[in-house]
Amino acid sequence: MPNAQAFYASIRDELQSIRDAGLYKNERVIATPQGARVRTSDGREVINLCANNYLGLSSHPRVIEAAHDALRTHGFGLSSVRFICGTQDLHKTLEARLSAFLGTEDTILYGSAFDANGGLFETLLGAEDAVISDALNHASIIDGIRLSRARRYRYQHNDMDDLRAQLEQARADGARYTLVFSDGVFSMDGTVARLDQMRALCDEYGALLGIDECHATGFMGQRGRGTHEARGVVGKIDIITGTLGKALGGASGGFTSARKEVVALLRQRSRPYLFSNTVAPAIVGASIAVLDILEGSTELRDRLERNTKFFRAGLDQLGFDVKAGDHPIIPIMVYDADKAQQLAQRLLELGVYVVGFFYPVVPRGQARIRVQMSALHDEATLQAALDAFGQAGRELGLI
Repeated sequence: MPNAQAFYASIRDELQSIRDAGLYKNERVIATPQGARVRTSDGREVINLCANNYLGLSSHPRVIEAAHDALRTHGFGLSSVRFICGTQDLHKTLEARLSAFLGTEDTILYGSAFDANGGLFETLLGAEDAVISDALNHASIIDGIRLSRARRYRYQHNDMDDLRAQLEQARADGARYTLVFSDGVFSMDGTVARLDQMRALCDEYGALLGIDECHATGFMGQRGRGTHEARGVVGKIDIITGTLGKALGGASGGFTSARKEVVALLRQRSRPYLFSNTVAPAIVGASIAVLDILEGSTELRDRLERNTKFFRAGLDQLGFDVKAGDHPIIPIMVYDADKAQQLAQRLLELGVYVVGFFYPVVPRGQARIRVQMSALHDEATLQAALDAFGQAGRELGLI
């Protein structure tokens, strides 16, 4: 029988195989708050193009001050789950504010967006039900669906003909309830779900429609409500999951927003909600301040849109292979994992902080640099980054 030594040897072998394949992920360390520029642990100041800090709110003075206020008035932590003594008035305020912002009836907070998706499907669906999932959905959606006993169907990415085929199949298989679930914006590609067409298909087949809005809440749509606003279906999405850890302040925490009876059942049976402490008071207070900022002006959202157009145009002019779109996620396709890491390393040497993405984060042969714009960037900073991309791209034979 294999012993403990054999177990650890197998782990070391697996790690070495990851290194040999050029797929090992090294964590870089920064020594400053998130910003348009950050300082690495070795003291270099670099342009930051890989944070989810879309609106630049993770270090906004109003957000930081609100976190301090909540820390003073409501303490550091809750030391309890919500249904025992872990619910504060701040949590109820934030849930109500998110519901109003998103256009839903009620909202439930989770410790993370991963937990929100992890605790969703098994709570609402049984073995006689069906979940139809986009092929490129986030890992948290995939894992959440796996935890449920519902039958699973998958349609090709953003392909409405294939979605119709899967809806037909679920109906033929006798599904009681069918839930179509998709990222609102896909994190590796920046593509936007066709929610208007999806809603029409779901209505035709009597299906529910849910979306994960982690890369949309706060800046998609004219007022930043999300993908459903951008596609003109506010109030027509059955379930919205999302995060406080990206555009909405960038700390941590997630949520599910839906009809009040759905949220009520999640409070009763969703395991990540029942058995984990919820979002810390300082984060909740700061998140309320974020909503104040977003509801008061679209200035940050508008600046982010301008920055995205500027940088996409610059990359196109340089000759990089960039996935089309208008989202601040900008995938620069390199295809080879080693080459993606070489490009990221050379850009760091030139003063630009980006990260290479490769298998298993993206499919094999689809390695890329994922650039993300922020409202904090100014045009001079973005032009300096484009100049570095041009130099590194020419050196590595990518342009």
